[in-house]
Amino acid sequence: MKSLLSRTVLPLSALTLALGGASVQAQEMPTVNVATDPSFVPFEMMDEETGEMVGFDMDIINEVADRAGFEVNLTTMDFSGIIPAVQTGNQEIAIAGITITEERAEIVDFSDPYYDSGLRIIVRADSDVEDIDDLEGMTIATKTGSTSYDFLEEKFGDNADYTPYPGTSDMYMALLGRNVDAVFYDAPNVAYFSQTRGEGRTKVVGPLYEGQQYGIVFNKGSEWVEPTNEALAEMREDGTYDEIYEKWFGESPSDE
Repeated sequence: MKSLLSRTVLPLSALTLALGGASVQAQEMPTVNVATDPSFVPFEMMDEETGEMVGFDMDIINEVADRAGFEVNLTTMDFSGIIPAVQTGNQEIAIAGITITEERAEIVDFSDPYYDSGLRIIVRADSDVEDIDDLEGMTIATKTGSTSYDFLEEKFGDNADYTPYPGTSDMYMALLGRNVDAVFYDAPNVAYFSQTRGEGRTKVVGPLYEGQQYGIVFNKGSEWVEPTNEALAEMREDGTYDEIYEKWFGESPSDE
């Protein structure tokens, strides 16, 4: 009887130690501060029913975190404050449809690109605007701190009145309220608004301007860049990226 009990106790002890070790490992997973912009639909937006942030970027960063081995501590802020927050170390990572640029790459690190984008024009349905040149002398809304603002400044100088807004909803409400003649901003966000709240009242015109790519942002020299790139590559290889893409955009990247 003694030997039987001994054989029974030893596996249980080993199992307890194994479970305890797994628990410790789970507890030791680091928590990383991640910043996002709460108003860049469908990349990040507040679910009014749950009070949680949802969207394409949210699914991407949560999947990356699971694979790279960290927990996400999410903070929302105006887009214009995101890069400075990461640069100064107040935030470790940011994901918010952030375009990879040489200027930004001087002060923060980027992941490999995870989304191909560009800039588009959206106007009211009764507008005669057909392309970017038609906007000269008009009032144009864009977003504070965005590459679309930089594009307008370089394109028009003082020959157009372009106003930066802190949130995307402010831009579109200004357009519908006839306070501005057009909105110039990131293509997926423009298309999403035109197909949802702006349906029948707005239209997207002109080609895609200034092809861009979005990247996840990190502190300079961050230890999380390489694990994130590995996770993104794995997600593309095993189909997870396509599943997330189709969930939010209704088609796979190859169908665009």
